[in-house]
Amino acid sequence: MTRRTLLAGFLSPAALRAAEPPRVVRHLVVYREAGRFGGWPANHGIWSWGNEIVVGFELGYFEKRETGHAIDYSRPAEHVLARSLDGGETWTLERPEGLRPPPGEKVAGVPTGTEGREPVDCPGGIDFTHPDFALTARMTSIHAGNSRFYYSYDRGRSWQGPFRLPNFGQPGTAARTDYLVNGRHDCTLFLTAAKSNGREGRVIAVRTRDGGKTWNFVSFIGPEPQDYAIMPSSVRLGPKHIFTAIRRRHWIDAWRSFDDGESWHFVGQPVVVTGGNPPCLTRLADGRLVLTYGFRQSPYGIRAKISTDEGQSWGEEIILRKDGGNWDLGYARTVQRPDGKLVTVYYFNDSADSERYIAATIWDPGR
Repeated sequence: MTRRTLLAGFLSPAALRAAEPPRVVRHLVVYREAGRFGGWPANHGIWSWGNEIVVGFELGYFEKRETGHAIDYSRPAEHVLARSLDGGETWTLERPEGLRPPPGEKVAGVPTGTEGREPVDCPGGIDFTHPDFALTARMTSIHAGNSRFYYSYDRGRSWQGPFRLPNFGQPGTAARTDYLVNGRHDCTLFLTAAKSNGREGRVIAVRTRDGGKTWNFVSFIGPEPQDYAIMPSSVRLGPKHIFTAIRRRHWIDAWRSFDDGESWHFVGQPVVVTGGNPPCLTRLADGRLVLTYGFRQSPYGIRAKISTDEGQSWGEEIILRKDGGNWDLGYARTVQRPDGKLVTVYYFNDSADSERYIAATIWDPGR
């Protein structure tokens, strides 16, 4: 007689369901093409409206390299979207004209081509509470460059922008997509700013209250690090309670604010080994927090942790997959479907010599 059979004599069906562990349902391909490099969904963002899910990523050309990312740095890359209408089961590639990056630039060293628009000042008046709203923030240099943002009122089918973001008195910023909507014209954006030496390395919170016309510096999240603290992922837990996870060199830090981002308190390190990958925080319908991230050490893959106490402590590491070909993977983003299952999207590879592609894992976070 198994332990579960014994417990069944004492626990109700509801209690047994509460003990169900997380489980992987299936892995899927979002986008894959021989000779191409699909990468970095965490930089671009993910949005969902029920079972409609949209994720952004960069689409370049594969080039085998001894070090660094296996992308051809001499050929322009596209900034594209993939859309699912069935909860992540099937995907369609989209190439919105409005998301083309500024012409003649390089984004993290990759050329942008000539078809995009130059950033302009935002006139303001953005309705962040529009039911079909999405915002994406983008960078040029990963160090001391300029950043910009775009927004959509039709679930990413068309985009307004690019609009300039100021540097907030910093040497420069490297924006990725991490924001909290506070009200109709009120939004908090979390950015990576260059450190005093001009290198990428610390996270700041900024805010607009006039629909994107002006953005004001709110705070640094933590002291200036010795190495770097980059790529935040943030969730709101209360009217003034914000929880943020930040990528460090090979681990993840967590910070908490009780005054709407004005000041921050270090919580700890929910993950001590990632090999170098950004976090994604997702608040589930039942209030739990899920942290997903790429794992860039052998066995290469995608992992997760779950917190039942608003990030104060975390459960055991969940291995979503461990079949990656080398370290060049991750940058996960996760949303929850109406049926409670999670869709985690990331870039992946089967071997060091093969193309990089966008994949998704559908999984059940348990109860």
